[in-house]
This record gives sequence, structure tokens and C-alpha cells, in this order.
Amino acid sequence: MTTTNNDIESNVPGRRQRVQAVTTGIAVLKGLTKLGGRASLTVLAKQVSENPAKVHRYLNSMMDEGLVAQDPVSLQYYLGAGAIQIGLAAMRLADPLRVAEPALIRLRESLEMTCFIAVMGNKGPTIVRFEEPGLPVTLNVRVGSVLSLLRSATGRVFLGFTDDTVVEKLAREELAQTTSAQAGGLDGPDPVAALKEEVRKAGMAIVRDTNLQGISAIGVPIFDFSNHVVAVLTVLGATGGFDASPDSAVAQALLKEGAAISAALGHEA
Repeated sequence: MTTTNNDIESNVPGRRQRVQAVTTGIAVLKGLTKLGGRASLTVLAKQVSENPAKVHRYLNSMMDEGLVAQDPVSLQYYLGAGAIQIGLAAMRLADPLRVAEPALIRLRESLEMTCFIAVMGNKGPTIVRFEEPGLPVTLNVRVGSVLSLLRSATGRVFLGFTDDTVVEKLAREELAQTTSAQAGGLDGPDPVAALKEEVRKAGMAIVRDTNLQGISAIGVPIFDFSNHVVAVLTVLGATGGFDASPDSAVAQALLKEGAAISAALGHEA
């Protein structure tokens, strides 16, 4: 049997209609998610800017597939077991190192700076992925290096965005062992609390010559779906060799990549 162009064209509207149906169905699921996973038909229809009768038809189809369920008392719709299974499968694949690797390469190539990813280990912030430009800055840190919580940009981000008593305890132990020569900027009645407030307010941490002499660094947090910091993305270079300020092109590029990685891990800003 020979298929003519007319036969193909006659199927196009049907295909488009099916694609549009999928798009609408996804919009309904996303709308329910944004409403906390549970909502009435009226509220959900308003959220997705669709007619309630139309949304109701989609919800019925999703209930048949287990993606949505309905509370028999309140009549509210909520994400069903099928949606939960999809979410769990996505969470298992949400490895921050895997997701962040392309961003590291982009930053290295676009900024021509050293960049790395660190996670919180039992001894402190630990570098787990490291990228250097063609002409790297001489450093004594590599994969496996443990960084200071108080003097490194990476450590300060973990300290600022991690509500963990263990992390704060490590920071205070480090402060107690800090010499006067190392204590630059760590003054006031409670320098740990002051650092945390400063980092949270800025959304990042910036250091100049505090952890490594002649080196400045900027670090930003990477959040997961539960709003926990799972890693820190950091760039560094020679002090004076780049603009290490919150409004600089480097800082904004870093923030953009960090937000994209977080979004890929399920975080909603």
C-alpha cells in the first residue's frame, strides 16, 4: 500500500490533538504539584487557567491510571500512587554530581576559571569534582581536599544554608582553633552567626585571600527537592584577576548554573 502526502497530512490534526492533550494533562499534574499536591477542582482549574469541566475530564483519566486520587470526604484531588512512583524514580536518578558535571564544564570554558563541586563530609566540605582551565591557577587543593568552614567560600555556604547542629559544631571547633593571623573578618561577639546571616542574605559566599593567599572564590548552594543543601558550586581565581563581587558576571553566571542544577534536582526557588 502506498502512502500519499494527503494521507500523511490527514493524520496531522489528529497527532496535534493528541500532543495537545498530553500537554494539557501535564499542565494539570504540574498545577496540582504547585498547589502542594492536593486541591479542589475549582482551585486547580484556576491554577492551570482551564475550564473546570475540562480539568475534571483529565482528572478522571488520571485517576484511572493511578496518577491522581480523590478524597471521598473533602472531594479534593491529590497526587496518587502512580505519581509518587514516578517521583521516587526521578529522585533516585537525581545525583547532584551527575547533574552538575555539564555546568562545571560550561563554567570552566566560559569563565576560564577553576571550578569545583563539594559535598559535606564527616570532616567538613570535601571536593568531589574539579575542573581547571587551560592555564590553571596553582593550587594545593584537589579532589578529596577538605576545606575550611569559616575561611573558604564553599565552607561558608554550607555553614550559612545548612541548619545542622553538627555543621555548626564543626565551625565553632574550627573557630576555637583559629589563630589571630587566620581570624581576618572573624570578629564580633558571634562570628559564626554573623557569617551565616551574611551568606543567607547574599545568597552566596565570597572570600578574598582568607583560605588561600592570593586566591578569591565565590560559592553558591545547590538545593535538592526538600530544600536541603546537597552540594556547593564554587569558582576561584587569582585575587584581582576577576571581579569577585555579588553583582559581577562571574557571580551571576554561578548563581544561574546553581539554580539550574537545583531545579534539575527538584528544588523550587
